[in-house]
Amino acid sequence: MASDSSATTGNIIHQSAVAYHHDHPPIRNANAVHDSEMSALDRAAVLITERVGSMGFFVLIFAWTLLWTGYNILASTLPALHWRAFDPFPAFVAYLLISNVIQILLMPLIMVGQNVQSRHSEIRAELDFEVNQKTEKEAGIILDRLNQNNELLITILERLSARDSGSPAD
Repeated sequence: MASDSSATTGNIIHQSAVAYHHDHPPIRNANAVHDSEMSALDRAAVLITERVGSMGFFVLIFAWTLLWTGYNILASTLPALHWRAFDPFPAFVAYLLISNVIQILLMPLIMVGQNVQSRHSEIRAELDFEVNQKTEKEAGIILDRLNQNNELLITILERLSARDSGSPAD
């Protein structure tokens, strides 16, 4: 009778141990997906956006402004220096023209770079959502397996208990 009980238990274990196969595509890297979709112009816009939005660029513009205005103020107000003001104080017409041209050129480039970076964020969010869905599915499968294992353990314990007490098993 013990061999019948162990055979039945072996059948229960064998029937409940069904193999699980992943049926979803592999996880993709958001950076690789984004990089593969970028054109050369997009890459240039992102590079410019990253450089213009840096402290180094700020320091460069600040130093250029100080040198330009400082030289022209001193040259205009202190004739004893014998410097010639190429953009006389207080108008700074050339400075204003150059800085406005730089602003006009940089503004659309920065916007293009921000749009490209925004697309990267959207790709990352979509891929994160896919990962979350896959994780939720996997967690559900794990919980189902745990419930199956609990039921299997309860069945095995009931049969062992019945065998030890001498009563016939179901």
